[in-house]
Amino acid sequence: MPVYHIVLFHLKPEVTDDQISEWSQMVKSQLGQVPGLISIEANKPLPVAVPRTKGYDMAVVAVLEGAEHVEGYTRYAAQSQAQSFREALFDDTIAFDLEF
Repeated sequence: MPVYHIVLFHLKPEVTDDQISEWSQMVKSQLGQVPGLISIEANKPLPVAVPRTKGYDMAVVAVLEGAEHVEGYTRYAAQSQAQSFREALFDDTIAFDLEF
């Protein structure tokens, strides 16, 4: 059963659009590298949603083949270049995993 791994990110004030774009490409490059990863997207919220985001500026939605792949994805993401870059861009995150 697929799992949606959703992570919200709060940007540091000094982050540029170029840095966000570079990080987003790093995130998307994980597709084909992580076992069980079906799709992955990173983006800002739609303008209509901004008032409800509680200050979270970015999100990643990764779809995994099943719950057994969440730990492997998390471990891969923690060791990736995107993770070290993430630490420079964001000062808070929140994650949620849903199985459908």
